[in-house]
Amino acid sequence: MTRARILVVDDELAIRQVLASNLRKAGYDVEELGEAPAALERMQAGDIDIAICDIRMPEMSGIDLLRAVQQAGIDTTFLLVTAHASLDTAIEAMRLGAFDYLTKPVRTEEVLHQVRQIVDLRGLRNENRLLRTLVLQEKDENCQFESPPIRQIDKLIGKVAPTDSTVLITGESGTGKGVTARRIHALSHRAGAPFIPVNCGSIPENLIESELFGHVKGAFTGADRAKKGLFVEADRGTLFLDEIGELPLHLQVKLLHVIESQQIRPVGGERFRKVDVRIIAATNRELDRMVETGTFREDLYFRLNVFHIHIPPLRERREDIRKLIRFLLERDAERFAHGRQLRLTPEAESLLLAYDWPGNVREVENVIDRALILAEDDLISIGDLPETITALADDHLPDSRENGQLTLREQVRLYERSLIMRALEEAKGDRSLAARNLGIGQSTLYRKLDEYGDGR
Repeated sequence: MTRARILVVDDELAIRQVLASNLRKAGYDVEELGEAPAALERMQAGDIDIAICDIRMPEMSGIDLLRAVQQAGIDTTFLLVTAHASLDTAIEAMRLGAFDYLTKPVRTEEVLHQVRQIVDLRGLRNENRLLRTLVLQEKDENCQFESPPIRQIDKLIGKVAPTDSTVLITGESGTGKGVTARRIHALSHRAGAPFIPVNCGSIPENLIESELFGHVKGAFTGADRAKKGLFVEADRGTLFLDEIGELPLHLQVKLLHVIESQQIRPVGGERFRKVDVRIIAATNRELDRMVETGTFREDLYFRLNVFHIHIPPLRERREDIRKLIRFLLERDAERFAHGRQLRLTPEAESLLLAYDWPGNVREVENVIDRALILAEDDLISIGDLPETITALADDHLPDSRENGQLTLREQVRLYERSLIMRALEEAKGDRSLAARNLGIGQSTLYRKLDEYGDGR
């Protein structure tokens, strides 16, 4: 999911401000309110992802707020905060559907950990929605690539999916390793069980063991209750270990034991628990090189690399680029262009096809979505593309350079600037009037002025 929007609801100003400040520092969009009725009104907009809410408040309790939000059909995940004396109330809130509860005084690390879990699980729900669409082969949700390398990957997926083999997926960032893992799960006999993605590089090292294997009550400071790990959550399903190369060495040993024995032991626990979990791992790093340098265990590498799928970057399957671009223009038009079906000018399309796309599919999505927002007159032109791509213009567009003359691109920019400057002069500096006379939007005029260094 995109960056989460969080609402902190607490009638104690100091607690509310400290919590909101720490969440903002962690990169979240945060709002804060001191009363539950005001929070309910705010959440009616439907854009609050997470509510961190005190239970005991005047006028309306946190539980009453949770109940009202659920009855209103608002999709907000609740994290409750309670004093020790109201644990029974917190348990009642859990029965009503709260994600979890924290006891005061709350620790910043614990709050951030819980929020990350919620973000991951909300994202998982959205991903599974897309997965169902992929399985049902509904249109407009996924680009069906047809290049020879992708067709070969499809064959490999079809071979390995029905088995319980461990799979290692490699490839650069943005190539679709996660999508490939979900397809393997969806085509397996485990499709009806959970698919749990874990980014091994995003979980703090001191929390990842508890996250994977769980912990017993009292296992460490702050472990005031037992916690199921993700291996237990994924029982009978698939655990997708993304960025496996980031896993610390001491946890590589424990992961190897789990793969071999299909048993886990929670942190602080004495008893092993049997689990039935398929492991799919992914990385953009060269694990064989890491084995040579001693930063990745050789025995774990062999266990993970039973069946290897490598996804080549877009620059090595350029026939997929044109199809992806046109697919995104149609799919994202509603979200970013008010439903207008935009076309690329030949020059813009030429540059997009010539670019190497180091960020792969994810970068194509970002560039196309940005262009859909900027474009006017139902055409995406060179000016709607980022500088990293337009820098290719001199090499890939028709050139009028003869005897030291300017290129076509340079001449067009100079002519465009002269038209804009003349329109501003005739409008006596009124940019709104100048934009109307030029037949362009005011935002486009401001952007052009910034490009030419005349945006002051």
